[in-house]
Formats: sequence, C-alpha cells, structure tokens
Amino acid sequence: MARNESDWMWSEACEMLSRAERLNRQFFHLSGARRVPVWEPPVDVLETARELLIFVALPGVDPDRAQLVLDGSDLVITGTRILPPELQDALIHRLELPQGRFERRIPLPAGRYGTITRAAVQGCVLVRLGKAA
Repeated sequence: MARNESDWMWSEACEMLSRAERLNRQFFHLSGARRVPVWEPPVDVLETARELLIFVALPGVDPDRAQLVLDGSDLVITGTRILPPELQDALIHRLELPQGRFERRIPLPAGRYGTITRAAVQGCVLVRLGKAA
C-alpha cells in the first residue's frame, strides 16, 4: 500500500510542477531587444504527411493580426490580445485570459516548409506550414 501512495504522491507532484510551468508561461516576462513584457500562449504542434499544424490558444485574436516569422528552425508568433469592446464598460468579476502583447517561439521539426496559412479554429489561431517537396 505504501508503494501505491508513494507513486500517487510522485504523480501529483509532477502534475503540480507541470501546471506551474504552464502558468509561468502565461504570465508576463521580458522579451526581445526592447525588453517588452509579453506572455506566451499555449500551443499544440501536430504533423501529417503533407503539413505541420500549429494550434495557438488565442481566443479573440484575429489570425490576420498575428505576425508569423520563420526564424531559422523556429516559428515566432507575436501580436496583442486586447479586451473586446463589449467589456470596456463591464464590471469584471474575473479576468483569467491574458491580455496585452504575446510572443511564442515554437521550435519546428527538421524539414523544409513552403506555404504558410492561418485561420481561426475554435478559439485558436491555426497555422499550417506546408511541407516543401
């Protein structure tokens, strides 16, 4: 029984560390040459035979307003998430979604990429990187 309790405690500790790391990425840190405070949105990176799919959790951000830059073997996505106009006069009871400038550097799997497209999909900015032949 002690072994199972030990395993459970270790599992809980690892989950807490993982959760803390995710929260740390969401809060502001300094980035870039100008040392501007930014937050990092969470991402999912998936690969198919023809393309790389990157889902960036950016609810309310117009995909066309997010800047995408291929920097060596990384994709860098930057922009600003602002409060919707409907909330400017609202009494806010809870505000958990980060606002302001964001930046995320995403290491890409080795390969060559051609076309880049983006779209809004279920609260995410979906970036599609087509694989070059």
